Amino acid sequence: MTRTLAPFFSLLLATSILLIGNGLLGTLIPLRGGMEHFATATIGGIGSVYFAGFLAGCVLGPHIVRRAGHIRSFAALAGVASVLPLMHVLVIEPFSWAGLRAVHGFCFAGLYMVIESWLNERATNETRGRLFSVYLVVNLSSITLGQLVLNTADPAGFTLFAVVSILTSLALVPISLTTSVQPAPIASTGIYVSKLYKLSPVGLMGSFVVGLTNAPFWTLGPLFAKDSGLDIFGVSIFMTAAIIGGAVAQWPIGRLSDKMDRRLVILGICIGSAAGELALIGARATGHETPLLMAGFLFGVFSLALYSVCVAHTNDHASRESFVSVSGGLLLVYAVGAIIGPSAASLGTSTYGMSFIFMFGAAVHLAFAVFTAYRIASAPALDAAQRADFVAVPFPPTDPTPPELDPRAAAESESTDETPQSVS
Repeated sequence: MTRTLAPFFSLLLATSILLIGNGLLGTLIPLRGGMEHFATATIGGIGSVYFAGFLAGCVLGPHIVRRAGHIRSFAALAGVASVLPLMHVLVIEPFSWAGLRAVHGFCFAGLYMVIESWLNERATNETRGRLFSVYLVVNLSSITLGQLVLNTADPAGFTLFAVVSILTSLALVPISLTTSVQPAPIASTGIYVSKLYKLSPVGLMGSFVVGLTNAPFWTLGPLFAKDSGLDIFGVSIFMTAAIIGGAVAQWPIGRLSDKMDRRLVILGICIGSAAGELALIGARATGHETPLLMAGFLFGVFSLALYSVCVAHTNDHASRESFVSVSGGLLLVYAVGAIIGPSAASLGTSTYGMSFIFMFGAAVHLAFAVFTAYRIASAPALDAAQRADFVAVPFPPTDPTPPELDPRAAAESESTDETPQSVS
């Protein structure tokens, strides 16, 4: 195992450093915005703009890498990204922050893209599964660590923004010193959303719903926790509890979906997500920390596990060699939902309070549950032989998810069958 991972150490280290910094900044921005008396709707809008920049980076990133190469592209994007956190402290104004967050989202999409294309280039069919598992562990543990770093200094000060800047700059070191040969230029993959809907309506709409409901959690969840009476340590533990819930649930939920119609599992996840969101609203009313943390964990178990099952369900219906384009299309649809979600969820907070963030999520999850139930009743399920094994994927809000690195992508070079299996 050690010998297998040794060539990837510098790339995985750079990924970890970036995710720690980005996880920290994602929680720090709404907290500091609240301290600066930004309106909740304004903070939601800033979150939406981040995902718009992220989407633009996913689309335009390959062109930058083809033009400048992997190392120079990484250096340029990391250089810009390391400046942005400091500018948040120098210019504390909503429109400026929105612009900075858009550029930050763009840069991080490109940074992840460089690392992941490099990992994919070095992986073989024999090592891809182990590498993807380690990548998933690095992803989730780094995001969690980023939440805990929040406790090292006062969010109202300069220090935490400087820490994010330092971490982003440090990620340059392992990439700059790597002895790995640069991979081939990143290829652009054709993505056709209308075809994806015909292939799997539940999978496509599920990806949109994940963006619509999870992005408000990442953007506004820290504000919800703070407004519910938690201190900064409590906020970091609240976010960590949800992340751990999503991490521990992916495998058992995924394996369950291997044994039955995945749409039934998706239906159950939607109902569980709505229950978790309503539990968060109820826990807020108690004014106690423990119920909030338990409800946050429950929310994470269901809501943060939904994306992996939607990806698996869609790929059950796709030809084996189309995995990368299918996953890219689902990521695109997720990003559109993530752009809409934070702004939409924040609009009702002035009338209904911070609980509206999760009222919105519960309503969306229940509506999608109805849609999924309709599809179950109207379209036949795949049999067990047609379902591919479940593969957990990183949370898309913090990482564009490397479809080429996924073990299922190896099948592209081994299959020529292009016929979708069915529609559901």
